[in-house]
Amino acid sequence: MQWVGKPPLPAAVSNAGGLGVITALTQPNPEALRTVIRETRAATDKPFGVNITILPSINPPDYEGFARVAVEEGVKIFETAGNSPGKLIQFFKSHGCIVIHKCTTIRHAKSAERLGVDVLSIDGFECAGHPGEEDIGGLVLLARAAQELKIPYIASGGIADGRGLAACLALGADGVNMGTRFMCTVESPIHHNIKEKIVASTEYDTTHIFRTLNNTSRVFKNVVSQQVVAIERRPGGAKFEDVRDLVSGARGKIVFENGDPDYGIWTAGLVLGLIKDIPTCEELLSRMEREAEEIIGGMAKLVKAKAKL
Repeated sequence: MQWVGKPPLPAAVSNAGGLGVITALTQPNPEALRTVIRETRAATDKPFGVNITILPSINPPDYEGFARVAVEEGVKIFETAGNSPGKLIQFFKSHGCIVIHKCTTIRHAKSAERLGVDVLSIDGFECAGHPGEEDIGGLVLLARAAQELKIPYIASGGIADGRGLAACLALGADGVNMGTRFMCTVESPIHHNIKEKIVASTEYDTTHIFRTLNNTSRVFKNVVSQQVVAIERRPGGAKFEDVRDLVSGARGKIVFENGDPDYGIWTAGLVLGLIKDIPTCEELLSRMEREAEEIIGGMAKLVKAKAKL
């Protein structure tokens, strides 16, 4: 949710009964995050969290500074993701915080469990952004989580409606995490043209970049991402320097500001095929709850009572 997790959206999600999450790295520095946390708190009296994702980047951010400022501002829920989060997890736990860690394999989930996280976010191959390198879909990954994990987990990737919520609960998850679906809401701080593009798109409108660099990312299929894929497929492959300008985060940020879906790289999940409207966060979550309750209730009809002898 880079460039999307700004105060209006997490505040609206929390006000609607979900857990809104600020993306720390959307901000240029820790002090800017401090301002954003205060703006979010002014817009909701409900709990919200902060995400800090540790991934390879052109200019590595001040992860420790972001974490310190968020704790100073009283944030008690953190979502971590990416490489070697041990130090961050230890820091948050030492301050009595709840840590949700995102994983794309059971191996990594069990490692995070040993590090002391409170909740795991199990991210299937359908997700936007980084799905890992193992290509394991959510159906199997969530069922494996039910077999192996001892702490609660939520489901990430491919969820947009009550049917998806009900399915994830059946697979042992305690809740769901949504990104692309929340991008396409009234309160999402991105250009309306991008929201309309999401509604018009299907599950065929994403692609993977950085496959050959072992840093796979699922993004919207546009002119720029197809150029990146073409460069990666050249004889002899490609180095990051060959695509650096194309994948610049600054270009992706401008997509959400100017509304041109072909201007740069922006992440989107397979859930594109399920998104048909642009509701408020309140409308979306209320509808999902209602749909899930109806589906779960309807499943009971499939159970036939056996006659007792």
